[in-house]
Amino acid sequence: MGDFAPDVWTHPRLMAAVVEEDWGAVFRTYRRLTGVSQMTLGARVGLVQPDVSEIERGRRRVTSVEVRQRIVAGLGIPPERLPGAAAEGDALPVPGLAFAGVTPDEDLLARVTTAVDGAHRVDGATLDWLDRLLAEHRRAEDFIGSAPLVEVMGQQLRTVVNLYAGARGPLAGRVVRLASEHAQFLAWMAQDQGRSAAALAWYDRSHEWALEAGDADMAATTLSMKAHMAWSGGRGRRCVRLAEAARWSAPGASPGVRGMAAQMAARGHALNQEGDAARRLLDEAQDLITHAATRPEDEPPWMYFYDDTWFTLQHGMAAMHLGAWRTATRHLTSGLAALPPNYRRDRAWYRSCLAHAHAAAGEAEQSLAAALASVPDASGVGRPHAWHELHTTAAVLLRRGAAEGRELTDALQAHD
Repeated sequence: MGDFAPDVWTHPRLMAAVVEEDWGAVFRTYRRLTGVSQMTLGARVGLVQPDVSEIERGRRRVTSVEVRQRIVAGLGIPPERLPGAAAEGDALPVPGLAFAGVTPDEDLLARVTTAVDGAHRVDGATLDWLDRLLAEHRRAEDFIGSAPLVEVMGQQLRTVVNLYAGARGPLAGRVVRLASEHAQFLAWMAQDQGRSAAALAWYDRSHEWALEAGDADMAATTLSMKAHMAWSGGRGRRCVRLAEAARWSAPGASPGVRGMAAQMAARGHALNQEGDAARRLLDEAQDLITHAATRPEDEPPWMYFYDDTWFTLQHGMAAMHLGAWRTATRHLTSGLAALPPNYRRDRAWYRSCLAHAHAAAGEAEQSLAAALASVPDASGVGRPHAWHELHTTAAVLLRRGAAEGRELTDALQAHD
């Protein structure tokens, strides 16, 4: 499987900086060892590039516990390396997850344990339980964000891969499919944290395993998610190509999965200012989503979030690219109103986009209200994308000479 992160935390200079909590030295040394830019490092820890530069130069100190926690989580500093961790338990707190109905009974627990130990062949009940556990982790990530789950899911994937040796017949295919789903989830979390190279590597591995397992839905999904990465990076043409590949390479995929590919292609066209193509594909995606809603049992488990609410939000994103700001605010407002409260991560992101759309439409008061509502969740889940969108919103307001821009800037600095 390879390492999940660069093994830099044994380097004496870097560890000395961690022990002394000299975060400027931590940033400088970490970047030298890994070769990442200030912007990339900032994306991992939820800071903008100028803030990283100020910290590295010693012009700004890290005094906030919340920022310290984001640095620890974003850079993957092992808890045992933190000062006072052994004596005081000063590691980054990881929320405890209570999974109702997921804990196996004694008999199933014995089968899972012995299967992992290699004492017995894998059975269907073991894989059913691992399926349910993965589903619960996905839903937990919607609320707490990706940072606390990366190590857990990495270990869980290793467990799944180790089961392959004890699997026979159709169960061997199920193990490969389950490994593909875990790799896709790890890819998404890496993408969420701005670790693009790791995300692409995991998507490639997931796609390979999906093809081996004959899973058309996952094969198409990985291509759509790579299209999403291209869109996030402002590469509209690549986004369209990957989304179209997802559409034609897996004609047997579910309506929801094909709808996801269609709306991703639409967003790529919108990014390229190709409004007619974007609107045509959005209409096609809407038809597929409506069809998928009539038979949700036919959709793969990772598509649980894909419904009319999610599509409405994506429609708003496409409108933003086309400069249709009031259309964007209408779709985003409608989608956010219907978004369940457990989607904390998505709520932070789409509220920050709504704030941006209001600012671009010249609606400074509405922009500030949406932005301030997003700040606590954006800070809490440690997601760099929402945090950066809020900084972009502040910049738009300031360029327009709106006093709300300074108020938002102050609020962002207060959470740093």
